[in-house]
Amino acid sequence: MRTRRAILSISSGLLLFFSTGLLYSQPSPAAATETSGCPEASAAVPFLGISTLRLWPGDAPGAKGSGCDDIPTLSILRPQPGQDNGGAIIVMPGGAYMGLAAVLEGREVGDWFASHGFTAFVLRYRLGQKYLLPVPLIDARRAVQLVRARANDYHLNPNHIGVIGFSAGGNLAGNAETQFVPGKPDAEDPIERASSRPDFAVLGYPWIGAISTNTAHLTYCKLMGLLDSGPEKCEALRKLYSPDLFVTKDTPPTFIYHTTEDQTVPVEQALSMYNALLKADVPVEMHIFAKGSHGSGLGGGSDALDQWPALLETWLRGEGMMTKTETR
Repeated sequence: MRTRRAILSISSGLLLFFSTGLLYSQPSPAAATETSGCPEASAAVPFLGISTLRLWPGDAPGAKGSGCDDIPTLSILRPQPGQDNGGAIIVMPGGAYMGLAAVLEGREVGDWFASHGFTAFVLRYRLGQKYLLPVPLIDARRAVQLVRARANDYHLNPNHIGVIGFSAGGNLAGNAETQFVPGKPDAEDPIERASSRPDFAVLGYPWIGAISTNTAHLTYCKLMGLLDSGPEKCEALRKLYSPDLFVTKDTPPTFIYHTTEDQTVPVEQALSMYNALLKADVPVEMHIFAKGSHGSGLGGGSDALDQWPALLETWLRGEGMMTKTETR
């Protein structure tokens, strides 16, 4: 029986702004098996220590084209030589499933983890009306499987692989940690032999209730035009891809942070995930800051919110995810 460990703290904070951007990073020649019209998936920047690899060597399942938005990738940010802890983190930027805040919630977050010894993989997942759920979740699962399957290549502990997501990325990370797939030992593709279950998850102001017919707050269904023909399709999706509905005792330990002032994604959505984790006896820690609007990233310069990464570091140490152990 797992011992319940849950922490809920309330503090104060302030946020500056939310920004979006495109992460321009590229793969190492060894990782790239083909070229395309998307520079992010066909080159490398050795000078900056950044490389990018595609999640699938050819077209991704259900691909509707060959542009950048059709090619899910992982951009890799590595720690200083000799300073790695054997852990990996897959970063899932937010952007309302319409775009990616790839600097604020991608590159900056990956750099923070790399500076703390993790190998960071920033996920560019498919999204928008072109790629409705479950396509982003398919990409997220594949990302975890790929990192675990290639743990030896990156000198990683395959049992120290986590996910972190913000806003819509928090919804995606929440689905990834609750709706993972086991590996298929007899799969022809060696990546599919690995499990997609993360070993820990971090959710930043997560859009847990993204799929809803209630338009009083930001809703995936309205953004994607799913309400135009009535609420039925939206309600069906809500039952399939709301992370708090799928928490079980096998959900990995989770860290959550949010702000009371968030008007884009109400804090009650994060609390619903927190309560679901509590009921399932999953180790969980949550920090609620009094001030701060949506999209704070690592803190946005706020005296209070800038402290949440330090709280995360303490939690990661407590979970043993910053202690280097023997890799397989």
